Amino acid sequence: MKFSEKLQSRIDLTQSRLCVGLDPRPAVDGVDGVEDFLKQVVEETWQQAAAFKPNMAYFEAMGLRGIEILDRLLAWMPREVPIILDAKRSDIGETQKYYAQSYFAHWNVDAVTLNPFLGYDSIEPFLCWPGRGIYLLAVTSNPGSADFQRQTLADGRSVFELVTALGERARQESNETEVGYVVGLTNAAGVLAKMPDAPLLIPGLGAQGGDMAALVAAKRNAPDVINVSRGILYAGDDKSFGQRAQQWAETIRQAYQG
Repeated sequence: MKFSEKLQSRIDLTQSRLCVGLDPRPAVDGVDGVEDFLKQVVEETWQQAAAFKPNMAYFEAMGLRGIEILDRLLAWMPREVPIILDAKRSDIGETQKYYAQSYFAHWNVDAVTLNPFLGYDSIEPFLCWPGRGIYLLAVTSNPGSADFQRQTLADGRSVFELVTALGERARQESNETEVGYVVGLTNAAGVLAKMPDAPLLIPGLGAQGGDMAALVAAKRNAPDVINVSRGILYAGDDKSFGQRAQQWAETIRQAYQG
């Protein structure tokens, strides 16, 4: 089964496009409590989740112990929910080959985020994995995306369109791994119309203040998912993780239904 098919199947089953971001904060939860905290999050939200997105940075910040927590967590999580590992790796091809083996062979995740700005040969080692996906950073949710990603080239294209050209090349070459893109909801206006109808991973809803209007207006067919991390893990209200996930899934659902 292709990655997009697994993701679409999950969206159809749950009627949810919510991607639950797993961004633990050891300073808040304490390293000793992180693993149980994350298991509680997963247990309470998986029925509402179209996907889970563990963020490598938060685990790496805990050193070797954090990597061990992630290793156990990934082995424990329900595999019917696609797992997108937010790693944003970028390196020359030989090094990328070992990143791909780590994430796809060892941790068996469904998809990985990559920084594509080293060029096509830097993503090639990730393109030979059947049933897997990669998300290339195209337009991120931070203000600094204007520094490079949304700059206009002499031929009229934006820099992010060079990124989507890499994905289109991979598709035309019939590579095994499917290519999607990261598009921040906060910067999506004027961008979505230029994006291929490939899976999008969309951060920026919730704490970052992104608006669903541009995404809904684009009328895309691909299995796009919208990530919420802080709004579920650290909302600071009296709701459970499951209640927050249900609320965000419903907010997204209602936006699509108009």
